[in-house]
Amino acid sequence: MEVHFKVIGTLLTLLAFLHAGFPRYFNWATEFAPLSLINRQMMYVHTLFIALLVLLSGLLCLGYAPDLVHTPLGRVVCLGMGIFWLLRLVVQFVGYSPQLWRGKRFETMVHVLFSLFWLYLTVVFLRVYWQ
Repeated sequence: MEVHFKVIGTLLTLLAFLHAGFPRYFNWATEFAPLSLINRQMMYVHTLFIALLVLLSGLLCLGYAPDLVHTPLGRVVCLGMGIFWLLRLVVQFVGYSPQLWRGKRFETMVHVLFSLFWLYLTVVFLRVYWQ
């Protein structure tokens, strides 16, 4: 099971750094121009802290896989992470309109890939808790 945490840790770390490209890729300078200053800055700040949380989660998985798998505290942390990623998986389907990806090859591929990733995270974390 610990090897799964190494894989997860690596992927979460990469995902955290991917967030740095969001403003440019999603053209936030133009898209957010009509927003008030507080709303614009909130988007940037929240994205930064989401990326930080994802990075720290990845580093936790990379550095403390044995503790996550074999200690009571680690298993409770896995329960929390499992719930978090399960909710993220649900939001993938109820929080985003299918219009954003349906009928678009790249967007559909990304939607499916991330859905599978959220499912993988959910299964691994919850399996550790219930072992």
